[in-house]
Amino acid sequence: MLTITSAPKVVFGKAPTLPQAKQVRNAAVRALLQELITYPKPGLVSLVDAGSHADMDATSFVRSTLALRRYFEDAARAGSEGASFETLRQLGLAAEARMLRATRGVNTHRGAVFNLGLLAGAAGARRSACAGAPMPTLGECVKHTWGRAIAQHRRDATSHGSLVSARHAVGGAQAEAAAGFPSVYRIGLPAYRAVLSHGGSVNQARIQAFFELLARLDDTNLLHRGGPGGLAYARARAGVFVGEGGVFQPHWRERAVEVHRAFCARRLSPGGSADLLAACLFVHAIEP
Repeated sequence: MLTITSAPKVVFGKAPTLPQAKQVRNAAVRALLQELITYPKPGLVSLVDAGSHADMDATSFVRSTLALRRYFEDAARAGSEGASFETLRQLGLAAEARMLRATRGVNTHRGAVFNLGLLAGAAGARRSACAGAPMPTLGECVKHTWGRAIAQHRRDATSHGSLVSARHAVGGAQAEAAAGFPSVYRIGLPAYRAVLSHGGSVNQARIQAFFELLARLDDTNLLHRGGPGGLAYARARAGVFVGEGGVFQPHWRERAVEVHRAFCARRLSPGGSADLLAACLFVHAIEP
């Protein structure tokens, strides 16, 4: 059994030292591995099965995560040095290339490269570029430091995310990041911490956060695979699970597995929700 412990809180001084940048790296790696071991999360890869995917499995995700380790450390250092969004983007493109080499061309973590790269950069930047009292959240720092550049960035118009965003008039990951990750701070993170505060397990907390994100997010991965009907179906199933008590309802695990199997039968994969779950776990490890 793969066991992933929670990351220690990272406390920065004026700018991150070498050990502190490595702590950011470790927190990001743990967040990705914690997302992987979370089960059941409908349609997605875990240690139990490959979900709705025929081209990737848990081994693919572990290889991808290990290939990204240096990137998160580099992003934290770059943030502490006042890096522009373009600098972080170039680091992300290089990391994505390493990811694809590690997975033999399979996109396992493109969304995480974007989200966690910015949040790791913010972990380095918020003491200098975002100085103030009280200290801003990582999301606020992303918005303050790079939000305008993120919003104005012209993505590859042929990518799945760009095509889906244009076709269905949804903002996707780019809009989420430019706004300071509101879904993380208003939905996922409160859900995660509420379960922990009520005595739930870490896995229950991750499941609850995931389902609450899924119920409310315009997940572009779902739109790509299932269109508006697939998104509506997925959000409705997640909403019922949450509305009936989530992970505190009787037989919650069996109910979540049922949703997982239904997603797999329809080949639905809420990758955007999974990316934001990893972002929640990273933020929880970094922020008090």
